[in-house]
Amino acid sequence: MKALGSSIYQRLVIIVPYAWLLIFFLAPFLIVFRISLSTKALSVPPYDPSFAWADSFSDWWDKLQTMSFDNYVWLTGDPLYMNAYLQSLQIAGISTLLTLIIAYPIAYGMAQAPRTIRPTLLMLVILPFWTSFLIRVYSWMSILSTTGLLNQLLTALGIIHEPLVILNTNTAVYIGMVYSYLPFMVLPLYSALEKMDGTLIEAAQDLGCTPIGAFWRVTFPLSLPGVIAGCMLVFIPAVGEFVIPDLLGGSETLMIGKVLWTEFYSNTDWPLASAVATILLLVLVVPIVFFQHFQAKADEKGR
Repeated sequence: MKALGSSIYQRLVIIVPYAWLLIFFLAPFLIVFRISLSTKALSVPPYDPSFAWADSFSDWWDKLQTMSFDNYVWLTGDPLYMNAYLQSLQIAGISTLLTLIIAYPIAYGMAQAPRTIRPTLLMLVILPFWTSFLIRVYSWMSILSTTGLLNQLLTALGIIHEPLVILNTNTAVYIGMVYSYLPFMVLPLYSALEKMDGTLIEAAQDLGCTPIGAFWRVTFPLSLPGVIAGCMLVFIPAVGEFVIPDLLGGSETLMIGKVLWTEFYSNTDWPLASAVATILLLVLVVPIVFFQHFQAKADEKGR
């Protein structure tokens, strides 16, 4: 009976996450993909579905043979969408790199701090989550505007004589991205660095490594799982970000999140917007698969 109970428990542990993914990821994706194959219509909802759930199997087969990918063809023919994808990847990539550069020293300092104050430092990192994300982004609008706190401070210190134009530029978007997603980079880095054996650094230095050499030969390679996990946690949501580029970016800041919003709510073209979302999801699957491949290799080496 104990073996049977243990077997059932192990299967439930595996089934629950798969059921979660099926209900909250695969099913919504299939709904969006179904809408992307539909045509725009003046109705509620504003599209003419290509498939109906009540159709018989023969009806589904007939419609599959006449399936239309016109919305996807339209995306490939309009440079607006390709530019939005490319600029989203560029902004997300640069934001992820900047976040990593800033977060690594913070996480390293937290891992090297005395154990008594580590919980306090960890709380300070997650403290911004206690405030609404939207309010935090709005606060940056008042900080970065020409009459904002930053320009007032720089003018009072005599560093500048004319206000800097930061708001409604890509620079403001990078600042908002780095600030908003910094905890997502710090936490996995801290988790990886905190578990590292400090005697390995001492052994490397005893063998003639300089402190910088010991960092690049020992510390950084051991923290790579945290680096990759943090980069994935920042890059993936940054690609589809809408609030930050909409509030802090200018008219030249074209990201796919703003395009999705425009197609859904301004143009009410749900099929085209669903096609944009489907392609975006497929683009994001690539780094996820890469991360899983790297993680599997790391687990094999650990064994």
